[in-house]
Amino acid sequence: MSQLDTSFAIKVKNLSFAWGKDRSILQSCSLNIPQGEFWMLLGTNGSGKSTLLKLLAGLIQPQSGEVEISQPLGFVFQNPDHQLVMPSVGADVAFGLVDEKLPLPQIRQRVKEALEAVNLAHLVRRPIYALSGGQKQRVAIAGAIARRCEVLLLDEPTALLDPDSQLDLVAQVRALVKSRGLTALWVTHRLDELDYCDGAILLQKGEVVEQGNPQLLRQRFTKLEA
Repeated sequence: MSQLDTSFAIKVKNLSFAWGKDRSILQSCSLNIPQGEFWMLLGTNGSGKSTLLKLLAGLIQPQSGEVEISQPLGFVFQNPDHQLVMPSVGADVAFGLVDEKLPLPQIRQRVKEALEAVNLAHLVRRPIYALSGGQKQRVAIAGAIARRCEVLLLDEPTALLDPDSQLDLVAQVRALVKSRGLTALWVTHRLDELDYCDGAILLQKGEVVEQGNPQLLRQRFTKLEA
């Protein structure tokens, strides 16, 4: 993976991945996501969405193909309990800054700014266990903001949330992308979330079958599920 010097924050060319010889998950996937835009990755269960996101994040390695993605990047899991490791909100956001060896006042400022960005500054001392699911996802996103991530990769972050919290979270991520010049790729199978994105990618049986206008992809996806 390398730092991009083009207008695209994410570039993927001919990416393939398989679990063993007989379990092909992705075949020759290619896609480009412009810098500063909020895109969604759409597909039925088993289409390879989560696998593609993990390949982009470097969590697993492809059999073939190329990935270029702006750094640093942040990964938000479907279940925030899989990535929130500290006892309180502020401590968890600060935890991601350990490797940067920043002075304590700078760490506090980064944490404050990140929590303000997701409207959780008032919960800086709140125990993680006392948060709602939506608040936990926002803490995970705040951790990426504190690290000054250029790209956010979000793996069905609304899957465990109630309907009101789902749309609140997607609207907030869109606002962050636009206000901070971030790039986000959000995995979903919820068609109403497509109303918030700049573009979308449709995966079918491990292949990118279409990318671009979210509403056109909504129509095609609806036919796939019919």
